[in-house]
Amino acid sequence: MSAFKRRTTTKQPPLPAGTRTCPGSTATVITSTGIPSLDDILGGGLPLSCSLLVLAPDAHSAYGELVIKYFATQGLACGQRVCVVDSRAESFLNECMWMPGSATTTAQTADTSEHVSLTVAEDEEDERASEHDTKIKIAWRYEQMKQFQTTVPSAQSTDDYCRTFDLTCRMPESVIQSARSDGRFLAVNPDEQIHTEGPVSSCRRVIHRLSDILAQNDSESSLATRICIPSLGSYEWGDVSPQDICYLFHSLRVLLRRYPRACASVCMPSHVCQEAFGGPGWVQKLGWLTDASITLAAFSSNPSLTAMFSSHHGLVHIHSLPAPHTLLPPSDKFSALRGLTSSGENNLAFKCMRKRFIFETLHLVVEGGVSERRTTPSASALVLDSAAGHVRDHAHEALASGRSSVAAVQVQLEQVEITAPQPTTVETPASETSAGSSFKKAKVKKKVAFTSERPDLYDF
Repeated sequence: MSAFKRRTTTKQPPLPAGTRTCPGSTATVITSTGIPSLDDILGGGLPLSCSLLVLAPDAHSAYGELVIKYFATQGLACGQRVCVVDSRAESFLNECMWMPGSATTTAQTADTSEHVSLTVAEDEEDERASEHDTKIKIAWRYEQMKQFQTTVPSAQSTDDYCRTFDLTCRMPESVIQSARSDGRFLAVNPDEQIHTEGPVSSCRRVIHRLSDILAQNDSESSLATRICIPSLGSYEWGDVSPQDICYLFHSLRVLLRRYPRACASVCMPSHVCQEAFGGPGWVQKLGWLTDASITLAAFSSNPSLTAMFSSHHGLVHIHSLPAPHTLLPPSDKFSALRGLTSSGENNLAFKCMRKRFIFETLHLVVEGGVSERRTTPSASALVLDSAAGHVRDHAHEALASGRSSVAAVQVQLEQVEITAPQPTTVETPASETSAGSSFKKAKVKKKVAFTSERPDLYDF
């Protein structure tokens, strides 16, 4: 009997729907957030058994909740299980975006299809016009060069890993009902009471309910589970303290490590995202308790930044990035937007357009341009001038209002009598005067005449 054995590859279990292996580690399975540019920042996607925290401290915008909607919509689109922790979970899904031109459309969507097609045609015409203007402005030798890109390209609409969604479309009711009947849509109410001894905070109730759901799903099916918490710490959660939120994140991390086919995405209201709620270092503490934490700092509260960066809606601050099974985050090596493989890390910003929400690199505006002549001051100069004028006006108002408390200084000049110099006359000799006044006599012009009888003779 031969002692040699043929080496055969061991069969690996199939990956859950809507997932793929991480490019940096084959032991890590990642899933998409629904936004290709955010997947690039995270290193290809959000790893399973990890959590993502989106902070939006601006009270006048809802960009953080929009990211959670993308996360939930992507889960339902690729056939994963979605668990929404909110008192109005079904209304939350009704407000989510959906894929353009999908087969599952309602009657209302069919009625507005003509309007959508016209809008798409207008967008294509605008893109062609902008490309035509760009070709006119640049030199002919630069036309064949690759255009500078500030974000990653969108995924194919047929790709299950990351679908293409349209903000002008809404999730059909049939999709929600089908997911509910199949058990792929689960709702957890923070106000729901559980049978325990004594009063229990809402954070502990949610953790207890999520533990039961993950344990049941792990034994029944191999689908990946997405936990969406759109407003942690809102009024629906009752009186929540910073200690309760820290307990929830720490317990959620334990659950995700215990059930590796689950991941979570959390967003909090604006007042909970600020350090006034949890004390100094609150944002850094949240970054330590979660695997990935980013802040979407909108420009809506700062008019000067809005005027300076008119093409963006806010900045992106990265506090922590997921790094399961590795020492360094895969984003440091595989993220094109961050640009750590080149000289340094890029500044990141986000903008919400009519049909999509993207993250891209932030670049300062060119002061004066290279090929165009500026006839008006730049936007940054106008912002600085207005800010300086505001400071000067404020200083004058403060000086006028506080004359009694500010020492007044009077400056006087000594009066010194200075005699004006008297004009002096200079006498010139008479010879020079007469010589200067006399003019040279002009020479008499020559006259030429001829007779008609003898034209060859001239008289001078």
